[in-house]
Parts: sequence; C-alpha cells; structure tokens
Amino acid sequence: MTASTNSATRSSERNVTSAGHRTARRAIEILLAHDERYHLPTAAERKALLVGFAMAGKTLYGAAYDLIRRDMPIDLTDSTSIATSIDAITICEIKSTNQSSIGPDLKGYMFNITAAEHLTAQSVGPRYRFLFVSTLTGEHCEMSLNEIFSRARGMYPAWHIRF
Repeated sequence: MTASTNSATRSSERNVTSAGHRTARRAIEILLAHDERYHLPTAAERKALLVGFAMAGKTLYGAAYDLIRRDMPIDLTDSTSIATSIDAITICEIKSTNQSSIGPDLKGYMFNITAAEHLTAQSVGPRYRFLFVSTLTGEHCEMSLNEIFSRARGMYPAWHIRF
C-alpha cells in the first residue's frame, strides 16, 4: 500500500468511525432521556464499578459497556456499595443504527460483539444487556447474550487487527 493510499484509507476509516460515534452518542442521549435509571458513568465511577464487580467475583471490562441502569440509588464512587448492590445494577452495551431499513424485529441488522463484551456478558450474566437503538425512531430493545445467540441467523467470528 502506498503512503497516499494508506493515508486515504485512514481518513476513510476515521469518517466511518466518526459517523459511528455520532450514532452511538445519539443512542446514549435517547436512552438517558427515556429512562432516568440509565446513567453514563464517569471515569471515577467506571473504576469503582470495576473494583465493585471484582469484589463480587465478576469481571467487568471497561470498554465492554456504555451505560449502566440502576434499580435503586447507589453510590457509584464506592466499590463496596457497588459490590453489595450488584443485583440492582445492569451493565448496558449499546448497539445503534441510523438505517431506516432496520425495523423493531432487527431483521437484517448486522453488528459486532467484541471479545471484551462477550467475556463480560458471560461473567456478569443476566445483569449484562445489549440495547439495540434506532437513532431515527428512538425505538430500542434489550437482549441478553443468550437471547442474541438464539435469534442469530448467522455468526461470523473475526479478529480485527490494527497496525
């Protein structure tokens, strides 16, 4: 690959990534406006969540979720409070789309699950949910890892490697 081709490829990847980040940010805004139990954790809260989940014997990868949902007030800066309230916290990974062809049944929707998301979903169990959000309609649905696997029409494992 030539330097100019390589540069053009990186520029194209950034544009796609930027569009994807805009869609993801919009999905977060939709969920936060929809239900006050959703919360976008700060960096300090993410650290405390990591420790609190570890105290409860669960592995939580920091990049494996976008939001949390609390069923009751919890001090998210206190790891001990998190560990003792773990059953009131749902870890949420958002998968968003801005395509009008995707309906509420998600038919035709293709998305990636990272290794960190998969491992965290397995460790956290039913308190880990994938939230599928249409940024065009605001519709969203929630599924566990097992529900996704039971509905999947195909799976195409891949390793994405960047140099």
